[in-house]
Amino acid sequence: MLADESVRSPEDVVQAQLDAYNAHDTDRFVACYAEDVRVAGWPSNETRMEGRYALAAFYRLHRFNRPELKADLQNRIVFGNTVIDHEIITGLEHHTVTAVAIYRVDNNLISSVHFVERPPVPDR
Repeated sequence: MLADESVRSPEDVVQAQLDAYNAHDTDRFVACYAEDVRVAGWPSNETRMEGRYALAAFYRLHRFNRPELKADLQNRIVFGNTVIDHEIITGLEHHTVTAVAIYRVDNNLISSVHFVERPPVPDR
């Protein structure tokens, strides 16, 4: 948890990580996640990465190095400690991604994420 933050709602935690994502701020982004966060695909439940260190390395090397990267929130559902975001991600190399991210928030931190993605759409 961030030192200057008290208890936040799950929606506040997920919004904070989205804001950090769009600011390309790796430190602020990973601070929203638990040390042992698990990121998986859905419906396969295959682990894509585990741990805050792996998350930071991936986003630093493969996302936040892209100046045009942006996630546009299309819709959000909050159900207890689960937050479901429908996002359109642009600024990746040659394609746009439409995804649904299912975040589980425990103790003010994102403890797991499952991504449901459509096949990428080539940019013109």
